[in-house]
Amino acid sequence: MKPAENIECKDFTCSDINKSGCLAPAVEIDPGKVKVIMISEAPPENSHDYFYASGEPFFLKTTLQAFNDAGISVSSIQEILDLGFYLTTAVKCPKTQYGISAATIKNCSFVLENELSLFPNIEVYLLMGDVAIKAFNYISKRRNGKNTIPAGSTYKIRKDQFYYEGKRVFPSYLQTGQNYLIEKSKRVMIAEDLAEAVKILESSGTSKNLLNRE
Repeated sequence: MKPAENIECKDFTCSDINKSGCLAPAVEIDPGKVKVIMISEAPPENSHDYFYASGEPFFLKTTLQAFNDAGISVSSIQEILDLGFYLTTAVKCPKTQYGISAATIKNCSFVLENELSLFPNIEVYLLMGDVAIKAFNYISKRRNGKNTIPAGSTYKIRKDQFYYEGKRVFPSYLQTGQNYLIEKSKRVMIAEDLAEAVKILESSGTSKNLLNRE
């Protein structure tokens, strides 16, 4: 299954994204093997920097660094997929401004909701940054009548445990973009969240010995 072939973006009126650059994961994947969905912000302006692009895409470079910081030894997108992780974005079109409006995030949350429904065996959701958190909360509010992640600074609430339909949800920070290389404190917290997600997989018996504990 290729997720991109099962995702439909309706004709939403979004003024702060570039629709011509719309990107969704087109990788062939077994949805039943996906245990963790890692949701970032939006695709890059240059499609060659997208997670699943060939060569050394920038989004993948920083994501690989985040995994390795967490003690999870990976060197390619395929190795990440083989661990049961699936990478996607909350918004499917590149942003045209620094931020993304609430209206656009809400529109795209319908697309994200359909995407998440493709994976029946999820154990963990990793929400990488404020856009992902907002999009996930829109989905949660529609389905369950309440937000999964409460309002508040991520660093203040991230140690609490949150659940969506019985699955663990981590509010974290964005692991893509130049800021990832600069903000060392956020890199540490991202690594901690990834390591905790892997521990959940290990404790459930889904995966074994993913962390480098040397």
